Amino acid sequence: MIRNLSHSVLFVGLAFASTAFAAEPDRSWPQFLGPTAQGISVSTDLPERWSESEGVVWKQTLPGSGWSSPIVWDDRIYLTTAIEETGGSGAPSLKLALVCCDGRTGKILQNTTLFEHPLSAVPDIHQKNSQASSTPILGNNRLYVHFGHLGTAAVTLEGEVIWKRSDLQYPPVHGNGGSPVLYDNLMIFNCDGGADPYVIALNQQTGATVWKTARPVQAQKSFSFCTPTLIEVDGQTQLISPGSDIVQALEPKTGKEIWRVRYDGFSVVPRPIFVDGTVLLSTGYMRPQLLAISPTGKGDVTETHLKWSKANVAPNTPSLVSDGQLVYCVTDAGIARALRISDGEEVWRKRLGGNYSASPLLADGKLYFQGEQGECVILKADSQGTEISRNELPGRIFASYAVTGNHLIIRSETALYRIGR
Repeated sequence: MIRNLSHSVLFVGLAFASTAFAAEPDRSWPQFLGPTAQGISVSTDLPERWSESEGVVWKQTLPGSGWSSPIVWDDRIYLTTAIEETGGSGAPSLKLALVCCDGRTGKILQNTTLFEHPLSAVPDIHQKNSQASSTPILGNNRLYVHFGHLGTAAVTLEGEVIWKRSDLQYPPVHGNGGSPVLYDNLMIFNCDGGADPYVIALNQQTGATVWKTARPVQAQKSFSFCTPTLIEVDGQTQLISPGSDIVQALEPKTGKEIWRVRYDGFSVVPRPIFVDGTVLLSTGYMRPQLLAISPTGKGDVTETHLKWSKANVAPNTPSLVSDGQLVYCVTDAGIARALRISDGEEVWRKRLGGNYSASPLLADGKLYFQGEQGECVILKADSQGTEISRNELPGRIFASYAVTGNHLIIRSETALYRIGR
């Protein structure tokens, strides 16, 4: 079914591809959820069975800890990590670093510290979070690296710093999350902290602030961790940016609001997707709803442009994925579902077992659901959802997959794996 993806899904990926990557598509995974930002791979020969002793092309132990997903550029794999250590003064510090691995061997080529903070000055995080949870993004032969309020930077592919900023302060709750997007000459990300949440765009060349747009709602709990999505509607680019109690469509060049939909929800994590002319998103805690929105309105379109909503089906953490006809999701408690995009009706439901934070991957008519305890469940992406296999690696896994060629790149809490047939 991957070959029958709707025009809107493919267009969204290709429309912004020039700002993200220029390598062969099957050898680049330049941002969170891949080239299309929708969790879709064009590969037709990914592995279906693996374990610690089967299918492992290589395994590389990683320094520090982090849940940022790996990104791929030709034969290089990049990710971020947070390393706690005792400095020269004897006081513990937190180093936030960019790590580059050789895609052919797994060998660490670079380990570049971008920011260092006294550990005593770093706020506590949620037990499921890390200090390096935002996925880097690649564009114009540069890497853009984000650690929330702890620092944002642009570096060369060799790890040389172009610019850094550590003055974009906001009060984090449970730590940082959410990854940046690139548009034109801008790097854009959400800053949804415990107070005064906003969306911001920085100049890619200098790091200077170009625009900053405050959230126009007073949410009781204003913190969220979402990655925006860029879409094209009637020739106009929209930045779809969910936060607590609201999703906004902004003009990416100016930050001006195009439309908004209000809802009840905070700590929003799943990245929105765009398929068949419809924006699909989850509204976050405590009772997430799956919303289907027509992005054609202006102003507050809560009462006019909501196509459908479904309660008790949406995830709190994993993002959604779609083949153009069905939207697939898995709740944090391991209930996978397929729903019709046209009306939200449930087509199938499967209890996978375990807990889930990583976002699913769709490739060659198959769904890859990665559990927190290390088990991946593969189902057919069709109207039946037949189980294909279960595959396990040791340790916890919260990071989402990257794909290079016909191989999976999987990050566990201690190691990076390249998995093949």
